Amino acid sequence: MIRILLAEDQAMVRHGLKMMIETDKELCVTGEAANGREAISLCETHSFEVIVMDIRMPEMNGLEATRIIHSRWPNSKVLILTTFNDDEYALEALKSGASGYMLKDADPSELIRSIRSCLSGGMALQDDVAAKVIPRLLQSEREQRKVDSSITPRELTILRLIGEGRSNKEIAEQLALSIGTVKNHVSQIMEKLELRDRTQLAIYAIRHNVV
Repeated sequence: MIRILLAEDQAMVRHGLKMMIETDKELCVTGEAANGREAISLCETHSFEVIVMDIRMPEMNGLEATRIIHSRWPNSKVLILTTFNDDEYALEALKSGASGYMLKDADPSELIRSIRSCLSGGMALQDDVAAKVIPRLLQSEREQRKVDSSITPRELTILRLIGEGRSNKEIAEQLALSIGTVKNHVSQIMEKLELRDRTQLAIYAIRHNVV
């Protein structure tokens, strides 16, 4: 059983999130907090694999609580879940030690995938958030690397557009391809580079100066 702490000031939202998360039989919400201070107090007496944390809460906000939790319990992963699609908030959250930044309008399945991504050591970011945040995170640490030689010119173009934050639909329109063809190319690129998702593709594109 994977133990989850929900830190969210609205009781009805907490209840809804608990129901969504526990549709995965391996995930169990074993703690609930109405603010960051309560979240820290629960971490002192209980063990959680993942803390799903709102940002704007009374008494102590989610960013401050994330910094403290990351410092004191580094093995616990914090996933920020908020209404704020703001790159400054997202950057601050990641710098504070959060393993992911998701928006509350995400699908339940995406929330569960994000929790599991945090658990496996990944960075969980929605595509539109990642498109704004990742270039800024990596701007100062670009690495001079050659792109894998198995990547074709067409795949390289698609990889560049993913790095720019384009959706499959936008890529299809720009390259005059069907969405299905773009999806196939994306899958082939992920297979060749042994990457899991579009966020990792975007990071690869930036680190290898494709963008």
